[in-house]
Amino acid sequence: MTVALATSFTKALGKLTEDERKQAKITALDVQTDPDMPGLSLHRITHARDPNFWSARVSRDLRLILHKTTGSTLIAYVGHHDDAYAWAERRRIEVHPKTGAMQIVELRERIEDVVVQRFVDAELPPVINGFDAATVLSWGVPEDWVEDVLAATDATVLDVAGHLPEEAAEAVLRAAAGEPPLAEPPAPDAPTGLDHPDARRRFRLIGDQAELAAALDAPWDEWTIFLHPAQREFAERDFSGPARVIGSAGTGKTVVALHRAARLARAGGRVLLSTFSDSLAVDLSAKTDRLAAGTAWRALIDVATVRDVVARLLPPELQLATDAQVAKALSAAAAAAEAAPHLDFLEAEWRLIVDAWNVTDANTYRELPRLGRGVRLPAGKRDAVWPIFERTRTTLLDAGAVTPAAAMHRVAADLGAGKLAPPFDHVIVDEAQDLSPPELTLLAALAKDRPNGLFFAGDIGQRIFRAPFPWSRAGVDVRGRSRALKVNYRTSHEIRIQTETLLPRRLVEADGLEEDRTGITSVFHGPLPALNGFPDPEAEKSACIAWLAARKAEGASPDRAAILVRSEAEVPRGEAVAEGSNHPIPVLLMHDAKGREFQTVILVACDADVVPSEARLLEAEDERAMAEVFETERHLLYVAATRARDHLWISGVEPVSDFLIDLVTEA
Repeated sequence: MTVALATSFTKALGKLTEDERKQAKITALDVQTDPDMPGLSLHRITHARDPNFWSARVSRDLRLILHKTTGSTLIAYVGHHDDAYAWAERRRIEVHPKTGAMQIVELRERIEDVVVQRFVDAELPPVINGFDAATVLSWGVPEDWVEDVLAATDATVLDVAGHLPEEAAEAVLRAAAGEPPLAEPPAPDAPTGLDHPDARRRFRLIGDQAELAAALDAPWDEWTIFLHPAQREFAERDFSGPARVIGSAGTGKTVVALHRAARLARAGGRVLLSTFSDSLAVDLSAKTDRLAAGTAWRALIDVATVRDVVARLLPPELQLATDAQVAKALSAAAAAAEAAPHLDFLEAEWRLIVDAWNVTDANTYRELPRLGRGVRLPAGKRDAVWPIFERTRTTLLDAGAVTPAAAMHRVAADLGAGKLAPPFDHVIVDEAQDLSPPELTLLAALAKDRPNGLFFAGDIGQRIFRAPFPWSRAGVDVRGRSRALKVNYRTSHEIRIQTETLLPRRLVEADGLEEDRTGITSVFHGPLPALNGFPDPEAEKSACIAWLAARKAEGASPDRAAILVRSEAEVPRGEAVAEGSNHPIPVLLMHDAKGREFQTVILVACDADVVPSEARLLEAEDERAMAEVFETERHLLYVAATRARDHLWISGVEPVSDFLIDLVTEA
């Protein structure tokens, strides 16, 4: 007997209380042991259109919905009696006649009146143009929904898509945005439809009780990583040189990177899967483990930061200098110089120019373009400060230390000269928008010019740690090999539309490459974000706690929530909200939320002197530096807000951040 678990069950499970979840899990384990166990009190749901729906008793009022066919049982849903029966009565589970994928199909009658009424009232032309019924059916659209798809307008297409299976919704939204849908061919040897790639989005076959128990203890996203058809091209395509995939938050860039690493490792290649921070590397490693569980090729994927890689390849007589060592050496060199500039200026000049670009002599420093550094510095002043930087480097070398940036340039040069053998065949980089010049230089040297040697995944709109610079200066050119993802799987339509107003429609990189953010679609709806200003922190806290309680009453789990603040100074305001909610909701800095996802995100303390950071603005040395601060602070708020899947709260004390005002007025 085959037992499978559906995403509809795990999502419904998350809406129950903790005690109810425990009871439902015990019943699910009983089903896995014996789907016909008398103690389950099985009853066929007589009013359901699908005759294979049965209910199993969990408690006095809680029911498990099962879909039972010869040789298989699907755990499809869990809820209170009336809710569970209503769910089953409004759905059927079937194999699509064209794609061969098993689907959970909503009965069209459920929303017919709403959709038809909006269609009549809107009096707009259909938005799906140039496709006939047979083509729409080939996208995985259920047969009784084809007419609605063809009649959908700008006003109704999201309503229709929201009630379709995932692959069908994605195809419809791509077509509505003017993008060609990717038809999924029938899967061979999948008689039940559960083995079809699209079916794996919503069903997981369970091998034994241990596997089911592990699945029940983790949310769906934690134990399956599905490669959507819209992403498959980027994971499987061969490229003759460096390539990248870009896309806004939630479009699946990390999933593409993971599956590309898996594809190359399965072929026997040694793969470096890298990123710029330790926390992101830990997360990537965990996801790789889940994707490659039980495979031999997992050993061929090395997940590490660029800094970790260079530490392995550096000659043993050298060590990486700490930030404190560098600061001390630079301060001592400045103190020994006559009329040295302010230490803050020297630190930025060292970090962004001298160390970043491996400038080792005065002539190079005098002539070097101001890459990633907007401050204009006359040649005479450069000559005056150069001895400070030269003395800083000498001090470090005398101590047997080099900066991480200098180490990356050194190892890159050794690789280029053949002194080191490349330890990897392929290099894949996630969150590539925040790479520094030395990191990019080393990655290019590791990959050389091998086919499929270097692949990036990133989003210019999420650059929050590094100043922009032309990648070509570091030896990387992705022109003609850059592709964009347009379907957002993680963030609701309402949150995406609101947060995208923080960024321009087109973002231009330092080397002229553009990221066009038009035509992006989300595959599900949600409530509008809550955007508020308050007279004082106490009023903000009280309102936020009440909002959280309302979301919990609607079924949102506090376990999947996070409170984000701009800096350490605002942490107490976030902690006050967490304490008032009577639930241990984590309070994180916006920067630390990078790469993570939550059902509910609360952004508090977005005051005018907090976002953008007043301290950063005061440090800006000219108008160009000021503009860069505003840009990266906007990007930071965008990153923080797009961590939310379903519910988003943003607030501040009057006067609130101008960015919050923009969100209200531009949306």
